[in-house]
Amino acid sequence: MQNDQQAEKQHDTVMTDDTTILQSNLFGAPTVIAEPPDPLETPFPPMIRTNPLTDQSSLAACSIPYRQELLLRGKSNYTVTCFLSDLKMFGDYHGHNTPVGRLTKEHLTDWLMKLKFGNQGQTPAPKTMARRVTFLKNFFSWLAREGVIKEDPSASLTLERPLPPLPELLFPDEVQRLLDAAMEDPRCRCLIYLTLYGGLKKEEVMGLKVQHIDLSDPQMPLITVHFAPATGKQHRERRLALPAEFTDIFQAYRTRYNLVGTIFECTDRNLNYILARAVKSAGIKKRVTLQLLRDTFAVQQLQSGITFDTLREKLGLSDEAWLESKEKYRRLAFPK
Repeated sequence: MQNDQQAEKQHDTVMTDDTTILQSNLFGAPTVIAEPPDPLETPFPPMIRTNPLTDQSSLAACSIPYRQELLLRGKSNYTVTCFLSDLKMFGDYHGHNTPVGRLTKEHLTDWLMKLKFGNQGQTPAPKTMARRVTFLKNFFSWLAREGVIKEDPSASLTLERPLPPLPELLFPDEVQRLLDAAMEDPRCRCLIYLTLYGGLKKEEVMGLKVQHIDLSDPQMPLITVHFAPATGKQHRERRLALPAEFTDIFQAYRTRYNLVGTIFECTDRNLNYILARAVKSAGIKKRVTLQLLRDTFAVQQLQSGITFDTLREKLGLSDEAWLESKEKYRRLAFPK
């Protein structure tokens, strides 16, 4: 349990990998990788050859192909480590030589109940149990998707996530005070507009370049957000429209700071400082972060009448991230 609690405190980081993938079919031809990564730079070894899996393949035989699947989908080091650890625990309980085709929902539920109630009164944290359900759904849906098993035994498992506390959103008058406080600094005003009216998250703001801003129609400025190929997103980019006044804001910012390439030539910590100064000047006592501005954007969008599917597209969220975010935004936008 102590290891689980320590793992929960780690921050999820995006794994980078300069390896060139020439071929990656885990269920047919062997995987071939050119220029394997430096083992000192990543805790995971390079991709290796694997035999095709069938419903008679053991849990142990799935370990390496599953690791490679997680890496190819751009999962973080932390996620890969946790899911492989969960796979080992699952194998320890049901037998590492058990064929995956023989595992049913009852096997999965039995393991989860053993973890939850069979450890001498030491119940794992709700977040840990939720992650293990996520592992089961990820692992068996992968086997089903690739045709290794005919039916997914995890399909009807309920993901009971602990509900995090809801953020305290900004009121309309607080939003106006924040914008007024940023009036003298077009960089701060540009940052606020991108998150409050564009819904961008901090990492996306940091990745914006001048060529991603389209001001050809001053009344409808557009921004293009690009995703890295390893993120596993369904779409590689999304285009968002901002209010017309963003055109003048961005032009003033570009002129004052002589922008050429990256829009924000600073660290993400500096972005926090830029926002914090405006919050202090506005006299806002709430904890205001870039994520809070993004949350405010999401709730305002729902209250204006857009659907949850449209909101997800605007936010650019993956399936896993949307599971929790959808419930949070529903509770904020339409409280009972």
